[in-house]
Amino acid sequence: MDKLIVSGGRRLQGEVRISGAKNAALPVLIASLLTDKPLQIGNIPHLHDITTTMELLGQLGVHLQIDEKMAIEADASDVQQYRAPYELVKTMRASILVLGPLLARFGRAEVSMPGGCAIGSRPVNLHIKGFEAMGAEVTIEGGYIKAKADRLRGTRIVMDMISVTGTENLMMAATLAQGTTVIENAAREPEVVDLARCLARMGAQIDGAGTDTITIDGIDSLGGATHEVIADRIEAGTYLVAGAVTGGNVKVRNVDSHLLDAVLVKLEEAGADLTVNDSSIHLRMDDRRPLAVNVRTAPFPAFPTDMQAQFVMLNSIAEGTGTVTETVFENRFMHVHELQRMGANVEMRGNTAVITGVEKLRGAPVMATDLRASACLALAGLVADADTVIDRIYHIDRGYDCIEEKLAQLGARIRRVPGHMLEKQLAVM
Repeated sequence: MDKLIVSGGRRLQGEVRISGAKNAALPVLIASLLTDKPLQIGNIPHLHDITTTMELLGQLGVHLQIDEKMAIEADASDVQQYRAPYELVKTMRASILVLGPLLARFGRAEVSMPGGCAIGSRPVNLHIKGFEAMGAEVTIEGGYIKAKADRLRGTRIVMDMISVTGTENLMMAATLAQGTTVIENAAREPEVVDLARCLARMGAQIDGAGTDTITIDGIDSLGGATHEVIADRIEAGTYLVAGAVTGGNVKVRNVDSHLLDAVLVKLEEAGADLTVNDSSIHLRMDDRRPLAVNVRTAPFPAFPTDMQAQFVMLNSIAEGTGTVTETVFENRFMHVHELQRMGANVEMRGNTAVITGVEKLRGAPVMATDLRASACLALAGLVADADTVIDRIYHIDRGYDCIEEKLAQLGARIRRVPGHMLEKQLAVM
């Protein structure tokens, strides 16, 4: 199993291009199931979760073609399989998104209960209740969600809690339902808006995406379209934090700064000088140590839970004491134990981490526990006094496109090493 070795002590400086957003690309790829016409999708990131989704779509009968720029043409005109197997779904939460399109277009679907990062409860009951309200018969048998309906019916759905995948699944299904569907307490995330934009290009009648009430007028069929996936706001935020913690000078390109408003406010509070343009963000710290900030996660447009781990790390080496409160997932502080192994001064009080900054972290062997925790540990290694060896980095490959190459492009000393080779090196030492 590969590991990352990070050697600290360098200020990051330079420019990095931000890839397409994984959390936007996955539902857009899956939306190809809604039509028998080709869907052309550009700005796809090169990630393990993308590969898994393509394998899943391929098993369902979708024909996929990829060009040298990672643009994908998905043709679901020959789908004859309606079952998403456990072997693929167990590794990726977003796999449940095939449920709505299969049910809406073919009247049946069987999807294994999903997996993904172990960061807390993300119940699928929101999806199930929504489909039942639209007239589907849904059962859970042998670990599979089985749904069927002659044709879904438009209805009013009030989400018990804000759910991005829940909103996306129901919105896709509603595009082919009979009548009008209104989703209230809908997720407002940019990735939901991007999916709605793609669906509209396919002919869907959607209004209100980006607000808490989305209205979809169902039609009989959707057509093909061409769509460019939005940039990954979390990847951009991660590299900006990397610049901040190293006292660096980092510019991220190909990103809409408005998607990061809550993060940029906190970076400025931490002492960063920011220059923001239409498609780039330039952060300068000029060798200054960041100031501690207080953060509270919440659904968009508030501070994103996917940036929580990175700001716990920032506070770990900042001047002063800051708090980070997690309100979205109840089990998303597993990275704290690893940071403590590196000398971070973090005290947990319920769902709040109280962090008093230290001047430098210590290099240590650490283990990634989920996607964003792995990025947090890579950033910690950048400011450690010795090598940091990060295990279980398959998590980071699920959501960061070529992270070691991009950090190295900014001047970081970081390399990927196969686990067996590292063991041999340590044995010699």
